[in-house]
Amino acid sequence: MAPQFAAAGFLTGLLALATFASCNTEGDILYKQRLAWEDPNNVLQSWNSTLANPCTWFHVTCNNNNFVIRVDLGNAGISGPLLPDLAEIQNLQYIELYGNGLNGSIPETLGNLTNLISLDLWDNLLTGEIPTTLGSVSTLRYLRLYQNNLTGPIPSSFGNLTSLLESKLQENSLSGAIPASLGNIKALQFSRLNDNMLTGTVPSKSFPLSTFGNLTELNTDRNNLDGTRTSSGLRVTAIIQDALKTA
Repeated sequence: MAPQFAAAGFLTGLLALATFASCNTEGDILYKQRLAWEDPNNVLQSWNSTLANPCTWFHVTCNNNNFVIRVDLGNAGISGPLLPDLAEIQNLQYIELYGNGLNGSIPETLGNLTNLISLDLWDNLLTGEIPTTLGSVSTLRYLRLYQNNLTGPIPSSFGNLTSLLESKLQENSLSGAIPASLGNIKALQFSRLNDNMLTGTVPSKSFPLSTFGNLTELNTDRNNLDGTRTSSGLRVTAIIQDALKTA
């Protein structure tokens, strides 16, 4: 019996050590991100490298196993880049960094966050293309990247985001056609693409959701689209589009 208790104790010790090591790693990543940001309001003062467990820091939330699951820094006055290292916080579910002065590109590595539910980066100064890798995050429900300076196409890989409820990409400089693959997102409720530089048409294959899905708002206003569809179907309560380009 004694060897069994000893083995159980040994395994418990290993688990505790692994959890502690993970906390150290996540704390190191967040502290590195702190150093990359300007923080004039000192909202990150508690992100102290001498405190090994980031679960004690303000604006950080952990689960019962002391793994970081949320970073909440909306309207915090911070500025600077997003580090690719954030993707190493594997249990991260919520990235709430809206209303700041974040610049540079969205790291492609964020597509490795397989537990991510909400990516809120709206109202920043982000540039470059939207990473196609985000289409790999099957858990994603809220994608809000609006009011940035993003360019390039809407990734066709977004058609894989079958749990997505809100896609808000408006007020950027996105270009190219609307991917037909978006029609795969049966859960989608809000799709806002207005105030971009999108071309082509709103393909019926992209939004059969107006009749068969859960879409309640589709906004394609102020783009360079032709032949924008006008039928609202049975479920869509608002289709907002360029009046002069209505077919």
